[in-house]
Amino acid sequence: MNSKQRAYLRSLASKIDSVFQVGKNGVTPEVVKSVDEALEKRELVKGTALNNCLLDINDIAEMISERTQSETVQIIGKKIVFFRQSKKNPAIDISKYGK
Repeated sequence: MNSKQRAYLRSLASKIDSVFQVGKNGVTPEVVKSVDEALEKRELVKGTALNNCLLDINDIAEMISERTQSETVQIIGKKIVFFRQSKKNPAIDISKYGK
């Protein structure tokens, strides 16, 4: 993903609400499943790491990204944004912003 694609996705992400939270239990299979389902439905999802979460935000992003085969678009404070093209109904076209 190039910087123009990332910038476009960041602009879209600024308008959406968080759909998942990572708490003191960390990145559980339930969290991964909910993120995976949300990515298939929405393609762009935002989540939050709660204050009681013991993991580093970058570690959380890496784990979720790896387990859901998604791209980490942005990390700001305790918020993370992920993107993955939907297999069934792709709606967000980032190809017009380069390869």
